[in-house]
Order: sequence, then C-alpha cells, then structure tokens
Amino acid sequence: MSPEAVRAIEADCAKLVARYANLNDAGRWAEVAELYAEDSRMSRPTAPDDWIAGRATILAAFLARPARTTRHICSNVVIDVIDADHAIGESAMLLFTGDGPPKVGSFHDRFIRTDAGWRFAERRGSLTF
Repeated sequence: MSPEAVRAIEADCAKLVARYANLNDAGRWAEVAELYAEDSRMSRPTAPDDWIAGRATILAAFLARPARTTRHICSNVVIDVIDADHAIGESAMLLFTGDGPPKVGSFHDRFIRTDAGWRFAERRGSLTF
C-alpha cells in the first residue's frame, strides 16, 4: 500500500473515533449503531468483559440507557493499518457526566472496511480510574 493510502485509512478511522464520541454525546443512538459493522461487538468502559454483539443489539443497548448529559473527550488516537480492509486503534478517553466525577479510560478498536466505508468491527472500552 502506498503511504497516501495508509494515511487515508488512518484518517478515516480516527474520524470514526471522533464521530462516535460526538454522536454518543448527542444521544443519536441509531447513528452511533451505524458506525458498527453488522456483525461487530462492543464493550463499555465500565464493563470491558461484557460484550454486546451485533449492530441491532448494540442499538438496543444504547436505547435502553437512561438519559444523561455527557461529554467524551478522545485523544492520543493511534491507528495502525493492517491491510487495505483492516486496522486497529487505541485512544484515550475522558468522560464527563452531569452526575459524577470524570472517568478516564481507553478504547481499543478493530476497524473493517465495509461497502458503507470504515466501521468498528470491535470496540472495547476500559477504565483506568
């Protein structure tokens, strides 16, 4: 792959990380779920070993959450391209909520290129403190 192609994949996947945070904070759950591949899985930072599998189930999990005001700050985003259709990434996350102290954690992601563009194949959150 050319260096330009690698940079384009890195940028597309980093944009997916940022879009996820923005849509999540806006409570736009259907759009958040669309960022996942159909057969993807995710775990929340508060339950990193509790997998939620499949886009429809991921959407249902978001819809079941109680309403709250949040702001996710994602940084230190590093994307490593595996090949033209696969990449992995890691990012730091700072979560502010209206009802508690900030939480610091990270996301470890697997990305896959689909007909609709880059999507999360797997998104695993964890808390540092």
